[in-house]
Amino acid sequence: MAMTDTHLQIGALIFDGLDQMDLTGPFEVLSRVPNSTYRIFGKTTTAVRDGRGLVLKPDATLADAPPLDVLHVPGGTGQEGVMDDEDVLGWVRRQAQGARIVFSVCTGALILGAAGLLKGRRATTHWNSFHLLPLYGAIPVNQRVVIDDKFVFASGVSSGIDGALRVAALLRGDEAAQVIQLSMQYAPEPPFASGTLATAPEAVLAAARQSMGEITEKREQTARRVAQRLGIKAPA
Repeated sequence: MAMTDTHLQIGALIFDGLDQMDLTGPFEVLSRVPNSTYRIFGKTTTAVRDGRGLVLKPDATLADAPPLDVLHVPGGTGQEGVMDDEDVLGWVRRQAQGARIVFSVCTGALILGAAGLLKGRRATTHWNSFHLLPLYGAIPVNQRVVIDDKFVFASGVSSGIDGALRVAALLRGDEAAQVIQLSMQYAPEPPFASGTLATAPEAVLAAARQSMGEITEKREQTARRVAQRLGIKAPA
């Protein structure tokens, strides 16, 4: 899988309300993959805003996207807006079918789930949506990056960089991925040990859960609706 003589088409889905780091963190890695082209595709070419207001513009429409070797699906609160959009979900299914790697970040995994691509597959997503994975037929795995066949799942936001480095290694070999890592000087040293459920203080966890309560409830309602649509028996 690490041959470099074949040019790779790498493409990402973009939509209103995505989390820009789900897109731009992996972009920083994957745009450096040797002998490849990375482009961003939207339902239209109209600029979108991420969940915090950053303006991002697609390179082309979904209809104009070539068959992709790597499909990159970010998440974010705007993921809710595409969960019943068959134009987008159909495109994701078609691209996933022919892709060498399908790579989701954060709640991008839920988009793959709505497209029916998680059934029986080991997967992960953001900790606050992790419990919803069985509603899409997935087998939840509590790891920062999970690989199942050609599917690569990164758990939440910043883990997209880790996942993208794994994708780069699968495509071009470990050394090429390490060169990218060094070029980015990616050697994180977070100032606090509050980046996981296991290490965050109780007060921090409670505040985080409260701040995400509304979107968590919406995601569960959507997940149960999608489970019914896909014929998946939803856990109680």
